[in-house]
Amino acid sequence: MASPFVDVLKEGGVLPGIKVDKGTIEVAGTNKETTTQGHDDLGKRCAKYYEAGARFAKWRAVLNIGPNEPSQLAIDLNAQGLARYAIILPGRMMVLAACYKALNEHHVLLEGTLLKPNMVTPGSDSKKVAPEVIAEYTVRVLQRTVPAAVPAIVFLSGGQSEEEATLNLNAMNKLNTKKPWALSFSFGRALQASTLKAWAGKVENVEHARAVFLARCKANSEATLGTYQGGAGAGEAHESLHVKDYKY
Repeated sequence: MASPFVDVLKEGGVLPGIKVDKGTIEVAGTNKETTTQGHDDLGKRCAKYYEAGARFAKWRAVLNIGPNEPSQLAIDLNAQGLARYAIILPGRMMVLAACYKALNEHHVLLEGTLLKPNMVTPGSDSKKVAPEVIAEYTVRVLQRTVPAAVPAIVFLSGGQSEEEATLNLNAMNKLNTKKPWALSFSFGRALQASTLKAWAGKVENVEHARAVFLARCKANSEATLGTYQGGAGAGEAHESLHVKDYKY
């Protein structure tokens, strides 16, 4: 009989986790802005997830960026939602500031939290900029808003290509400036896309897919140290993973 996937992960030294929100709903009176739902039975669900083997959880807050967005209403609702999630569970500066204000009001232990933001990047239809520019703007926002008590900031890739996400993370860790938190990654598509393409669901491609995945993991590991030299992966690693009008 095959072992449960959670047990396989544990045997490999991997701590399994789970996203515990129930998606987003539109906030009335806004321009299609959203807030996240799922607080109602979160305590009971988390107990079940823990019993099943989960050892950490993630809660997603989605904020639209536009000429008049995010609105203060959307910021406040999402910040309070994040704080309520954090206490049940023991891209703009004003958004992060509001989140940490709410966490403080709910007496959340910051040392027991991680922040998973996007990087400060140009819009998908805008001209590309150098990794050093993205690193400077991203770290500056974090310096002004994220308390030093937070142990680490783990970035999502946000539709960037695999190589872009890695190079930008590397540039942040190369910056010679105050960074009281570890800067790391929590990539989904930017770790998996070329691996899944290499595998293509075929048994004969498994070894090649593993090699592709390990190369991507190694590249991002080096990026957390600021020592990545570039060049990991073939052309697929440079393909944009952005999905226009993606709905969470």
